[in-house]
Amino acid sequence: MTPISDGPSLDLPRLIEVLNRHEVEYLLVGGVAATAYGAERETEDADCVVRRERVNLERLAAALRELHARLRIARMSDDEAKQLKVQLDGVMLENSGNSTWTTDAGPFDVLADLKDSSGRSVPYEELITRSTVLRGDGFVLHVASLDDVIAAKTFANREKDREALPELLGLQQRPGIGEDQATQPSSEIEIPGPTLEL
Repeated sequence: MTPISDGPSLDLPRLIEVLNRHEVEYLLVGGVAATAYGAERETEDADCVVRRERVNLERLAAALRELHARLRIARMSDDEAKQLKVQLDGVMLENSGNSTWTTDAGPFDVLADLKDSSGRSVPYEELITRSTVLRGDGFVLHVASLDDVIAAKTFANREKDREALPELLGLQQRPGIGEDQATQPSSEIEIPGPTLEL
């Protein structure tokens, strides 16, 4: 697998700690969320959907500044990206919608929403109502529902998404994780199988 960045590799515990300390309202999605449900497919970056209110975007900007975030741009090295002059604040994040970053805690993508399987934009406020809260020793994770992760990957339809879907569809059949979760309010569940190591 070709690395997506020549910067630091993903340090999820550090990323989560900084986001939580800055009280950012966010949901983990994508490969990290899939891993939380027991998927074994490795991911090199963390993706999240954030609440788009200005105060929350300011908190996110503060967390990104602490992590020395720089834009991740195709065909640009991390050293070149560090030279870009970026006004990293809530206004910039509000205007940018989706953005990709390299941070001292690894690659990190900030998304304005997820797409459902038909391509409809699903905002944080809807995703959070059926999300899962994972609690561990000293950490709390808010993760998009497995159904929402599957729908987004189905719509994206990239090769890596098509390769990931069979395992995710299998996980969807596990008790406590299946389709009924989509109609349930945000919950705390015990995830069977391997989980994130924090």
